[in-house]
Amino acid sequence: MNKELIKQRFEKSLKTYNDNAIVQKQMAGELISMLDKKTYPKLLEIGCGTGILTEILTKRINFQSYKANDIVKKCGEYIKNINPKIDFVYCEAEQIARENQVYDLIISNAAFQWIENLENLLPMFMNRLNSGGTLIFSTFGEDNFKEIYQACGMSLKYYSDEDWKQILKNSHYIFKKEEIVLSFKTPLEVLKHLKYTGVNSISNMAWTKTDMFKFEKAYNNCCNNKPTLTYNPVFIKIENISK
Repeated sequence: MNKELIKQRFEKSLKTYNDNAIVQKQMAGELISMLDKKTYPKLLEIGCGTGILTEILTKRINFQSYKANDIVKKCGEYIKNINPKIDFVYCEAEQIARENQVYDLIISNAAFQWIENLENLLPMFMNRLNSGGTLIFSTFGEDNFKEIYQACGMSLKYYSDEDWKQILKNSHYIFKKEEIVLSFKTPLEVLKHLKYTGVNSISNMAWTKTDMFKFEKAYNNCCNNKPTLTYNPVFIKIENISK
């Protein structure tokens, strides 16, 4: 996974992200609905981006301190505009996980798929929870962007349901999964959608006209000339009941 490419692509998409992140907005709402408290004194948000989840949280959750991180430095400007009291930290999630601070709520929306070795990082985040604290996040399952994979063989590493069972087997957790299918007029509109949401960070290969033609043909074939893009959101809530 090319972290520098991910940073560059997401930074370029900041101005177009909110208008195109249809599914991510739905996912943020679902995360909020899964919270069973209105007050979490110390709150940490991982991969805050432009603040879609941040804005909802600050309106619906009571907190004393709020830390938000992202690997794109310019995201800090968006977060400060939402609430200047939020402590924005420009760093990778792995750095946050290694800190000694503890929280009552650690939350992340549509970001954990960009973390390598997530199965090793989750226990570290659990160790950052106070007694009774909650780690809740959304990411994506193995059917995410299946049309892209069928058309050109490119995909992030997504965990299967069985993978999650193994990763979470020693935890007290809730697991939910959905499928959301977006429709487009052409395969090129699909690519624009990915670009505008910064999700075109899998490869930095420059496509020729021939490559584009092959992609369009393959995409139309796998979608029967009715281009769709499948999102496969996964929601996981883990409670710290061990301390």
